[in-house]
Amino acid sequence: MRVSNATVRRRIFVTLIIGIVMYCALITRLGYVQLIEGPKLAQMADNLLDREIKFKPNRGRILDREGNELVTNVSVPTIVAVPAQLKDSRETARQLAVILEQPEEAVFKAITKKGMSNDQIPGGKKISVEKAKKIQELNLPGIYLAGDTKRFYPNGTMAAHILGFTGIDNQGLTGLERIYDPFLKGTEGHISFPSDAKGRVMPGGSEEYVAPMNGMDMYLTLDSAIQSFIERELDQAVVAYQPDDVLAIAMNPKTGEILGMGSRPTFQPDLYRDYPSEVYNRNLPIWKTYEPGSTFKIVTLAAALNEGVINLNEGFYDPGYITVAGKRLRCWKRQGHGQETMLEVVENSCNPGFVTMGQRLQKERLFDYIKKFGFGQKTGVDLIGEENGLLFNLNRVGPVELGTTSFGQGVSVTPIQQMAAVSATINGGKLMKPYVAKEWRDSVTHDVVGRTLPTEVRQVITPETSAKVRYALESVVAQGTGNKAYIEGYRVGGKTGTAQKVKNGRYMDGEYIVSFIGFAPADDPQIVVYFAVDNPKALAFGGLIAAPSVKSIIESSLQHLGVPKRKDGISKEINKALGEKSPIEVPNMVGQTMKDVVTTYETLPLVVSGKGKYVIQQSPAPGVKIDDGGKIRIYLGDKLTN
Repeated sequence: MRVSNATVRRRIFVTLIIGIVMYCALITRLGYVQLIEGPKLAQMADNLLDREIKFKPNRGRILDREGNELVTNVSVPTIVAVPAQLKDSRETARQLAVILEQPEEAVFKAITKKGMSNDQIPGGKKISVEKAKKIQELNLPGIYLAGDTKRFYPNGTMAAHILGFTGIDNQGLTGLERIYDPFLKGTEGHISFPSDAKGRVMPGGSEEYVAPMNGMDMYLTLDSAIQSFIERELDQAVVAYQPDDVLAIAMNPKTGEILGMGSRPTFQPDLYRDYPSEVYNRNLPIWKTYEPGSTFKIVTLAAALNEGVINLNEGFYDPGYITVAGKRLRCWKRQGHGQETMLEVVENSCNPGFVTMGQRLQKERLFDYIKKFGFGQKTGVDLIGEENGLLFNLNRVGPVELGTTSFGQGVSVTPIQQMAAVSATINGGKLMKPYVAKEWRDSVTHDVVGRTLPTEVRQVITPETSAKVRYALESVVAQGTGNKAYIEGYRVGGKTGTAQKVKNGRYMDGEYIVSFIGFAPADDPQIVVYFAVDNPKALAFGGLIAAPSVKSIIESSLQHLGVPKRKDGISKEINKALGEKSPIEVPNMVGQTMKDVVTTYETLPLVVSGKGKYVIQQSPAPGVKIDDGGKIRIYLGDKLTN
């Protein structure tokens, strides 16, 4: 059939219009791709061509306040595979799997995977030197040993719960390593270059190098020497008493700086996988909650003195109990202390006397002070896992609850709360926020880039009241139940604590937490130490078990800090009711013959070392006083030394 010219022209016109529309759409699309999507697509193309090699930064060190390393880095080998250079992938995987002790198929998939990263070879990251040597001896094509780093703890378990540990990629998992991970981890560096599909460098391409930035070094408030004294006493307490656990804290009461902290059981940070999770996840000094016992009486004393409801010189009679709402609240001394002053109430840790203080304060004021001293809330210390503790609801506090709270029963507190509260009672009345991280420094220039300053939470009592508390607590050590913490030549204050353990709301027969908190010098405290032993397999009295440990830590710390000895403190008195004996003053035996020593000092507790005719050295030095049970060691020789 013949088509008319009009129809042909119409078809040509329609085709032309369609062509023009399609052409315009194509031009528009090309313009959009070129102008709008162009930069993005170009970047995607570059990314396909670019190859990037990453460089890990060194994690920042952790040091004590004097610059002694607590955590640092050591170089370790890591396996790197280049798939294109492997000759026999299956055989290579088999040999690696044997050394790495990993499934062969998993190793094969890892080493043959394109674009793999170093940490994808199972068991191949941060391997031991022994494994690295075995792999090197195999001389496998395409398998290389690259340098890597891991955390090293030069002091073993020291301060493990504070420091924490890192994972396989040096990421902080617990402790300070986790809290301050953003400051410690640094920033990765890299080198990038254009390459073809086989990874070969393309001609004319330019390399870009970005150097890694190492993490910042972190300096702590910890003192390695004081920390070592704490670790020593913790270990000795474990051996001597076989407790469920034991803990200790040392702090500067004026600033809130933690000078040392530890607990048992403990763990090795770089071997944390070998320990139960409850060991490394529980930092007992900030996590453990329990009834504090008599150490809590310091808070009641401070509140009563600050409110003026008692006078240390006023009289008080203790028959061995006090009746409250028809219930007898007994003193630890069943027959009572009889007539005594309020100062002697503190010295003797007399429960009825402290109940009387609580009654005079009344529950509203006493609990107000308890909260002002920080109980029932976290201190805010920069460590993971801090607990709140538990207080009575004020609406449910009756006369009996008021009485028991006054001497530390029926409340649940943490050790760090007690440290902060007692520090406030002796430092002039200021509640300070405890902290561990002191400052951060550039790891290259060592310039200080950040610093933590002491934080005063609130003023709780007056400086005048604080001075009275210090005097009373010094009397506790010199003349009362804290006598085992007495140090000749140093003014020491403190308070014992013995609390029956509570489980499922019931007191456990024969299970106690014994503690002691002490500080020195009493008139100008530089250090306060808390030591607690949970369920010791021995006589359960804080003054007999925990006080000697506090004494040892304080005495060693004061000598380390260069605090001079003095003779202006409260003289120690012998408390015969506690079965004490007079201290022995050590005579000068150097230069005397062994025969003279035996005949002249036959009653002295001597320990003899060495052989010879003369005493050439002795310890302690002449003039030092030792308590009953102490020993005097003399060293014998044939010639006297100057």
